[in-house]
Amino acid sequence: MLTTAVPDRDLLVDHRGRPRAGVRTGLTHDQALLGTAFHEAGHAVLALIHGMHLVSSEVVAWLSGPGQSTVTGRTNFSAARIEDVHPWRFAAQAAAGSLAQVRYLMDYGLWTPERAAACPGTHDRDQAVDVLAGMGYRLGIGHVPPGGKSWGQVRGMAWRRIDRLWPQIRTVAHAMYETPFLTGDQVAAMTGLTNPPVPGGAA
Repeated sequence: MLTTAVPDRDLLVDHRGRPRAGVRTGLTHDQALLGTAFHEAGHAVLALIHGMHLVSSEVVAWLSGPGQSTVTGRTNFSAARIEDVHPWRFAAQAAAGSLAQVRYLMDYGLWTPERAAACPGTHDRDQAVDVLAGMGYRLGIGHVPPGGKSWGQVRGMAWRRIDRLWPQIRTVAHAMYETPFLTGDQVAAMTGLTNPPVPGGAA
C-alpha cells in the first residue's frame, strides 16, 4: 500500500489550488494511516446521512523522503445542486473529518495537544466557507457573522453527529485502513446507511 510514487496533484492541493500543509504528527506510519482513514470516514458517513451521494473515499500513502512517509486522503460526493444540501449540514460534513481524526487519537490513547493541533482540517474549513459564500451563507472563522454561523458552531454540530455515528465511522475507517479505496456503495453497505441516488438519475 505504501508507494514511492507521488500522488496526483489534486491530492496535494486544496480547492483553491494551494498546497496542503504537511504536519509532522509523531505517529508511526500505521497510526497516521489509520488516523487519516478516520478523517475520511468522518466525511463519508456524514455525507451519507446528510443526503449526498457518496462516490468514494480513500487514503493514499507514499514515501516522501528517506525514512519518511506521508499520508493524505480524499472523499468524493455529489449532489444535483449544492443548494439542495442544507448549508449547515454541508459545513458539518466538512468539519467531521478533523474531528473524527481527533476522536481517534483520544480513543486509541494517542492524543496529545500537538497531535490534535496537527488535525486542523484547514482546507476543509476554507472549502466550506467558500461554498457557503457562493450560496449566500456566511460562515465565520473565530466569530459569528450576522445571520450566519461560526466554524466553532459548525464543529459542535459535527461533534454531536460523530458521537452518535461513531460505530459506523470506526467500521469504515478500519475497512479503509485494510482496503484504501472504498466506493460509496461499499461504505453504505458496511454501515447500514443509505447512499442517496446519483444526481440526475445516472446509473
